[in-house]
Amino acid sequence: MMNWDQLLSTIRFGQEHLTGLRPHARTEFQRDYDRLIFSSAFRRMQSKTQVFPLPGIVFVHNRLTHSLEVSCVGRSLANNAAAAFLEKYKGEEWTWKLNSIDDIVATACLAHDMGNPPFGHSGERAISSYFAEGNGKSLRSELDEQEWRDLVCFEGNANAFRLLSHQFNGRRPGGFALTYSSLASVIKYPYPSTAAGKKGKFGYFKSESDGFHRVMDELGIEPVDEERMCFSRHPLVFLVEAADDICYQIMDIEDAHHLKILSTEETKELLLGFLEGERRLQVEERLQLFVSDINEQIAYLRSCAIGTLVHECSEAFISHEEDILHGHFMTPLMNLISETPKRAYQRCSEVARSKIYNTSDVVDIEIAGHRIFSVLLDRYLEAVLWPDHTASRLLLSRVPGQYEMRSPVLYCRLLAVLDYISGMTDEYALDLYRKINGISLPTL
Repeated sequence: MMNWDQLLSTIRFGQEHLTGLRPHARTEFQRDYDRLIFSSAFRRMQSKTQVFPLPGIVFVHNRLTHSLEVSCVGRSLANNAAAAFLEKYKGEEWTWKLNSIDDIVATACLAHDMGNPPFGHSGERAISSYFAEGNGKSLRSELDEQEWRDLVCFEGNANAFRLLSHQFNGRRPGGFALTYSSLASVIKYPYPSTAAGKKGKFGYFKSESDGFHRVMDELGIEPVDEERMCFSRHPLVFLVEAADDICYQIMDIEDAHHLKILSTEETKELLLGFLEGERRLQVEERLQLFVSDINEQIAYLRSCAIGTLVHECSEAFISHEEDILHGHFMTPLMNLISETPKRAYQRCSEVARSKIYNTSDVVDIEIAGHRIFSVLLDRYLEAVLWPDHTASRLLLSRVPGQYEMRSPVLYCRLLAVLDYISGMTDEYALDLYRKINGISLPTL
């Protein structure tokens, strides 16, 4: 059984020998949060698609604004949990550690999408299909089973753990050198690609296997299936997952209203669906305060819906704490909320699938993403396979030195290509695609 004392660790990945040697006014977990906020990898998410195309005359969410909002919701969820656990474990020597749950969850929420490639989730699918169905198939015989599965199931979650923990060329050991607890709270799928199943979800690449197991061992997180190397989740992952579920579903509805995909009345009804009884009547009455501003009405209803889900998911986490600590609990908190908000959430999901994710703009982004990734992967894989060719030297000359494009190990070279491409913004990937195809040239 896991325990909070061990789960809340300030040991830093790659800097284990420095633990406790550098007193600081901020806690170690606050430093994790600040370290991500000020990183270039985090800033680049402002130019990565969430759902709708960027840029546009109507503001919609990008990866960065989504992650900031998830972080705020995650902090609220964690504060609710911490208040309950501080009372429950009052008098224990380690109870003070619970005061940092909010910072750990907020940090993990910031990081949860940092490994996602350009063009939203279509970027993940484009990379996977390139190796499963495209020209990348030719490399199958040169890789072992896990290496191949890492590519054909390319996963933003696993890539986030790599981005945060890998020592790129010229960088310090441990990547971002986050605390073990913050790193573990990012790992939504604590198992390798060989255990990914039909959904293709997994938590770490083969290259980060040793680091993953080091984190699990230090925090006392044990495998639930030793043969397939599937581990329990760090308990705080459930709060990170819930914060993401809350934000992407509710904010997609609001964005769709801004873009006039959903009517005002339909949007209001979807968001009011999370409320019932006296609370719903109270909110409907307060809407009259914003009668002249439709967007403010929608924003108010959105906040009410999120507030309801935060309360519900917090209660679910608190009531299932012991099951979660035993390690066999895997149910998303969103599945445990009460009937009224659950029906409303399911209704929002149905509307999103039928009216939002299938709009022409969203589909066009996926089509373009597949084409752009196909060309970039073709060119850069050719470059790392035959680096002495003239065209290869030109392409590799513009790749930052942190990427291991000339590694003697093929698998490492392939991951280096994916590191480079997945770290691009939408605009940078499109610009590079145009230049490679001779469509865009520098101005003389």
